[in-house]
Amino acid sequence: MSGPFSHRHGYGDQQEITVREDAPEVLRAGLISIGRELGMTYHELREVVCTALRRFPDTSNWSEVPNVRDEVVELVRSCEWYHVYDFAEGLYQYLLARRRGEEEEFEQRLIALFQQEGIGWQVVVGQIVTRGAEEFEHAVGAAVAQLGDANLHTARAELQEARRDLSRRPEPDITGTVQHCMAALEATARVLAAEPRATLGEIVGRHAVDLGIPRPLDTALQQMWGYASEMGRHLREGRNPARKEAELLLSTASAMINYLLQRPRT
Repeated sequence: MSGPFSHRHGYGDQQEITVREDAPEVLRAGLISIGRELGMTYHELREVVCTALRRFPDTSNWSEVPNVRDEVVELVRSCEWYHVYDFAEGLYQYLLARRRGEEEEFEQRLIALFQQEGIGWQVVVGQIVTRGAEEFEHAVGAAVAQLGDANLHTARAELQEARRDLSRRPEPDITGTVQHCMAALEATARVLAAEPRATLGEIVGRHAVDLGIPRPLDTALQQMWGYASEMGRHLREGRNPARKEAELLLSTASAMINYLLQRPRT
């Protein structure tokens, strides 16, 4: 493993998540540092950041140091927080296209930086997506994998869309997360119960025993479905659901999908 001492030896890993809709200075400076450590010139960094910001480079700046370096630093330091993550994705794509193989090292170092600084984002194949607590990540990741193994592609796509909605910048699509994670659970239940048109509430009411759902878990699942539906109505009335609520529903829906796919049914 390459990189600085703290990265090689795992010091400072997995701090509690305290940063979401922000890009602290340590991240802004860290992206430039990681790019430099991987051999990128300031001219290359400027190309990536100007593309991310949709800006022309300053043609009067031509010397690598200090002119182009200072231009890069100022652009990264002063841009809106969400453009910093655009810059990060741009760096990954640049390395993938120009320095094949180094994009993986970039991804590992950026993930380590997110974890060390308590930043609630992660890198998945070059895309910056939301990151939750360890239990959240395990539940969602396992559900996506199990749905793929079971060839439940519609449910899998819905769950992935729920994750993407929660990752949208600058504002997450909270309602979209709720709708898609419950659609993933409903689609899974429909296949397992052989009820292609029934709602999740109807399926639980008719097939709880067949699906291996014991009491009072069946009642809790129906209440969760009802609560998710109610959240959608609340949005139309101007009462937006909170991110924490959407994360809880996504995590719970994922855990329930895992349970349904693993549980022997009578």
